[in-house]
Amino acid sequence: MSKNFIMAYSCGKDSTLTLYRMIERGYKPVCILVTTGDGEDSWFHGINKNLVKKVSESLGIDLLFANCSADKYEENFVSALKEASDRYDAKLCAFGDIDIELHRKWDLDMCKKAEIEGILPLWNEDREKLTLEFIKRGFKAVIKKVRLDILNEDFLGKILDEDLIIDIKKAGSDVCGENGEYHTFVFDGPIFKEKVQFNVIEKKTNEKYGEITIN
Repeated sequence: MSKNFIMAYSCGKDSTLTLYRMIERGYKPVCILVTTGDGEDSWFHGINKNLVKKVSESLGIDLLFANCSADKYEENFVSALKEASDRYDAKLCAFGDIDIELHRKWDLDMCKKAEIEGILPLWNEDREKLTLEFIKRGFKAVIKKVRLDILNEDFLGKILDEDLIIDIKKAGSDVCGENGEYHTFVFDGPIFKEKVQFNVIEKKTNEKYGEITIN
């Protein structure tokens, strides 16, 4: 079986650790697949496309954007999987989900429709241990987005480290942010050729979320 794989990539810590694990196991990443809305940012983490391109260049892995409007998200995601599979001869896609069964089912359903296999290397592992592993492996991530009903805007722009994990726990949040308490942008680590430079443009909030705009 081919060792080529597609990485469903968010630029966040869990998908980055997944990518690292897959490479460590001898698999070859042939592209990172990043979903975007109708604008210039990625879904969920809100990373600007130009910044995603910098990440791709630093990782040395091809980039494929999947333009997934809300009403056709699944359809367009499957199409992107098929395109990546055909272009790179990859019959495997890796996802960074940890233990939410609904997410795992969605991942595998999308892969089945694209006629490829899905794999979740972090599945059912301890959330806190995974977060600590990410840090101890030497990865660097900034807090990009927070749910304001759990974490306040003071967390925005901070670098994820062991001290910040303590503060996140004290605030009553899941350490890993698996339920969407916070999202990260990974800009450096052992699989990056060089640190991805970025600038914080602004901090903004609405009723539910706080986030920083970076480019």
